[in-house]
Amino acid sequence: MANRVQKVNYCYAMVPTRAGHASNILNALQDEGINLSAFTGFPVGKGKAQIDLISDDLKGIRRVAKKNGWRLSKAKKGFLVQGDDRVGAACKVLDKLSKANINVTATSGVTAGKKRYGMMIWVKAKDYARSARLLNAK
Repeated sequence: MANRVQKVNYCYAMVPTRAGHASNILNALQDEGINLSAFTGFPVGKGKAQIDLISDDLKGIRRVAKKNGWRLSKAKKGFLVQGDDRVGAACKVLDKLSKANINVTATSGVTAGKKRYGMMIWVKAKDYARSARLLNAK
């Protein structure tokens, strides 16, 4: 199976880098029936971490955030890549962007079992439309 590239929306919350913040966010979203396509968290310095929440239901995420007092970013865009796991699976996708001189802001990939993998790709807003065309993102 070829890679499938999907346009996705996300927002993020900035939280203190203390145990339990990501778990609390994920549990609150689960309790409200909000499904995530992906999420990621990473430190950004000075005792803060960024939790990205990738979902088709940003409205639902905002509702849960308001209920729990979280401050969320404006809506952002990225790409979710899914395909067959094989040596170099991510190379083809990233090479297309590289050859078009598009800088990838961040990326994260993982095997998903059953010979499948997934990868998130973030690019600058100015490069989003061109990246979507190059990657044939739906």
